[in-house]
Amino acid sequence: MSKKRIYSLGIIPILIIIAYFYFSGNDDEKIVITSKVEKGAFVSEVIISGEAQSTSLEKINGPSNLRKFKLRDIKIQDLVPEGTIVKDGDYVGRLDPTDVNEQIIDAKLNLETAQSKYTQQKLDTTLTLKSERNQIKDLVFDLEETRLELKQSTYETPATIRKLEINLEKTERDLKEKKEDYEIKKRQANAKMVEVGNEVSKIDKNLKSLTDLLKSFTIYSNSNGMITYAKTWNGDKKKVGSSISPWDPTIANLPDLTKMESKTYANEVDIRKIEKDLPVKIGFDAFPDVELEGVVTYVANVGEKKRGSDIKIFQILIKLNNLDENIRPGMTTSNRIITFTKNDVLTIPLEAVFSKDSIKFAYVKSGFSIDKKQIELGEANNDIVVINLGLNENDIVYLSEPEGLEAKSIKLFK
Repeated sequence: MSKKRIYSLGIIPILIIIAYFYFSGNDDEKIVITSKVEKGAFVSEVIISGEAQSTSLEKINGPSNLRKFKLRDIKIQDLVPEGTIVKDGDYVGRLDPTDVNEQIIDAKLNLETAQSKYTQQKLDTTLTLKSERNQIKDLVFDLEETRLELKQSTYETPATIRKLEINLEKTERDLKEKKEDYEIKKRQANAKMVEVGNEVSKIDKNLKSLTDLLKSFTIYSNSNGMITYAKTWNGDKKKVGSSISPWDPTIANLPDLTKMESKTYANEVDIRKIEKDLPVKIGFDAFPDVELEGVVTYVANVGEKKRGSDIKIFQILIKLNNLDENIRPGMTTSNRIITFTKNDVLTIPLEAVFSKDSIKFAYVKSGFSIDKKQIELGEANNDIVVINLGLNENDIVYLSEPEGLEAKSIKLFK
């Protein structure tokens, strides 16, 4: 074998070793990760979690007349488990009757007192009018007696006769006044009896209303369906121990499971990309294999503060175009809102984009060397970005900055 051939065979392993150490580095150096420039469809999407709910539901309410009895914050004493299937008329829950029972006890005591006053007034009226009638009878007798004496005084002196005439006139006047007084006292007594009688009737009516109210504290379903718990103003579910008020007497709902939507919220950055009628892919944490189609039906124009934070969020409603029998209200949803789609574009991972003096560039493998090439970016999502200029399909780009190339100049667009 010639020396020239031996030399050639010996140099090849050396070159391989040098290339290995050049591109691989030693064990202390970081591992270099690369990616290809790919050509295909680019999809920009906003991914946000939400909650499944029905767009149509019947409310199961507690009593609607709590304000009439000055009742507030009535606690829920018992409630069937959420998800219970009920029929019309089935038991749903019960409210704490303590406050109503106290009013019933007070009403019974007030009724006894009013009835006692009514009886006393009735007896007083009877005695008073009886006394007045007796006085009238006495005056009638006096009048008859005086008339009789006057009739028999034909032969008496004129003075005696005049005296009897005066007594007769006085008795007639007294009788007339007594009869007038009797009529007045009779009307007064009747008015007083009506007053105490109305008080008895009022308290009795209130007692009956309280009794009916107490019955309504046991809540029954007004339709067929599946029970879901109602929510308070701050989003918490009403359950045993929660309260209802005259302004919000709902304790549970019966949702229509054939009309479902996903309710979610987007932040101030993402809301700019979202508009009505955008398509949505909806997943469910409880059923990872289920994915349904949907469409954005509502985007709030005004934001609201997120609880415990100053961040503004905007409500979004997403209609489910198709249904799955396993989906229930209250399930957590994963909503992928497709905001932008473009075909046949070049894309690279976001990690492959670098910047210097407002110039965007990428580290691109070029044979055994690495170039810094200027790039023009297009649309981006959470993972990749569209490349308008600067790269070609299947170019190899670096996801981290290779060592020793910080000072290398950037190849600008020609």
